[in-house]
Amino acid sequence: MAPSSYNYTSPQDMWYVLIGIPGQEDVHTWISIPVCFMYIVAIVGNLFLIFLIVTEQHLHEPMYLFLSMLALADVLLATSTAPKMLAIFWSHSMNISFGSCVSQMFFIHFIFVAESAILLAMAFDRYVAICHPLRYTAILTSSAIGKIGIAAVVRSFTVCFPFIFLVHRLRYCGRNIIPHSYCEHMGIARLACDNININIIYGLTVALLSTGLDIMLIIMSYTMILCTVFQIPSWTARFKALSTCGSHICVILMFYAPAFFSFFAHRFGGKTIPHHIHILVANLYVVVPPMLNPIIYGVKTKQIQDRVTLFFSPISICCLKKKG
Repeated sequence: MAPSSYNYTSPQDMWYVLIGIPGQEDVHTWISIPVCFMYIVAIVGNLFLIFLIVTEQHLHEPMYLFLSMLALADVLLATSTAPKMLAIFWSHSMNISFGSCVSQMFFIHFIFVAESAILLAMAFDRYVAICHPLRYTAILTSSAIGKIGIAAVVRSFTVCFPFIFLVHRLRYCGRNIIPHSYCEHMGIARLACDNININIIYGLTVALLSTGLDIMLIIMSYTMILCTVFQIPSWTARFKALSTCGSHICVILMFYAPAFFSFFAHRFGGKTIPHHIHILVANLYVVVPPMLNPIIYGVKTKQIQDRVTLFFSPISICCLKKKG
């Protein structure tokens, strides 16, 4: 059919149908149980972590301030996707307007790029702490941390805002089934009866020049960290230096591995990777890292463990007194 014969639909009149996990509709209720549990743990864990860092003066250090930014990003990422996913799984509430879908798309990409920048800032924090310990407080001042946070938000907004115009410029002709649990850029673009090469190119460019660049800089940071650590004569000192990076490395792997699997599978692996596997990984990506990040830092960071113990000690004593 020639493009001129399409019956185009105004984006403002478009309603999409999110079908959840294609081919797994019979088990949506079962899938929703772990998703709901992970979402609740993610929200509670990250909000408690933010509360702990904000209220405890001893945690007002660069590492923990960046961690609070990461926790906030995790809360926003999970909240922008999980409630709609659960609505689809529980009540088959699959309809979503074009405007709501585009808004969700923007926030997902915006938070992802911002979180990538925060992980880069955390890698820089570890680099300065290990490679330039005497200059640590002079380099990472409160002002510098604030500017880094603002820069992460501004960069993310700048590179993600064009996605809104890229999907609005396309012409649509009635196709409205999105085989996914939430809206993302290429999922919307592929429904257009128009040329989407610009969308594809811009999406790849953003991935390579923002998150791809972040990954390269993180690798460079840890390369310099390793070079510095292995110049330390004491094995105990080496282990102590590396242990401060352990939590961050775990978070990096959890963040980037499923994200890039989902990104490239959606564009290049359509025939080799079952679609329901791709969607399932994408669904888990928005709840698993946000759930595990506060747990990882809580387990691996002694300062946070100590503060959690101090925080809950009065509560435990009060409960014991009431029972007594």
